[in-house]
Amino acid sequence: MIHTLFETPSAYRPSDAEMAAPVPPVEAVLFDFSNTIFQMIDLETWLRRVGASSGRLAALNEPGAVAEISDQLRTAFRLPSVVALQEGRDLSSEQHRRAMHGWWEQVDFLRGVEEEAYQELTAPDAWFPYPDTEPVLRALRERGLRIAIVSDFAWDLRTHLSHHGLDALIDTCVISYEQAREKPDPELFLKACAGLGTDPRAALMVGDNPVRDGGATACGLRTYILPAEHRTGERGLGEVVRLVD
Repeated sequence: MIHTLFETPSAYRPSDAEMAAPVPPVEAVLFDFSNTIFQMIDLETWLRRVGASSGRLAALNEPGAVAEISDQLRTAFRLPSVVALQEGRDLSSEQHRRAMHGWWEQVDFLRGVEEEAYQELTAPDAWFPYPDTEPVLRALRERGLRIAIVSDFAWDLRTHLSHHGLDALIDTCVISYEQAREKPDPELFLKACAGLGTDPRAALMVGDNPVRDGGATACGLRTYILPAEHRTGERGLGEVVRLVD
């Protein structure tokens, strides 16, 4: 075993032969879900859905109403009590619901209709793919690559994949609330690779969070981190196809 002065923390131990040999080609791609291949509907659309389901729609027609709610949401999210609720929120559906309810009860428009708001957050059509998501998934499939999703998510994101007809393009999903673990826990990435029958060193993780998604490197995966900006057009996923080629 070769030792180095500056050891890199890792959850895997390649052999001397593996470290000396060429890096294996990519056989599988793991994707984060939120803000990587799917995004949520915009705030005003969500608020109007909540308003329609709770009988508060008229309040949104007041001048500046949406901007005021947006400001209250940002302010409330910084409250110590709300910050504390967000810790580990994706470990279970129950924790996530408590975290969202505790946040929204600080906002005038959402106070008292937190459950209606939650139903609109998790609705099948409340999340939708970027324009380049499906073309890239199909391009990877055509090249014979296996595909997984590894996501910190508090409900079954397969609902959204199915709603948009993309479920058949995904081989396996590893979701935090089902595993009671959040990224960058190496077990999530390793479970996805095992589900794909892929050596982690032959897999690529694609996400938008350098800490959570970048944690895949500790398992031997290569990682591609997208800018964290909230895109309204293509996400830039075409680069993934270039990387695997």
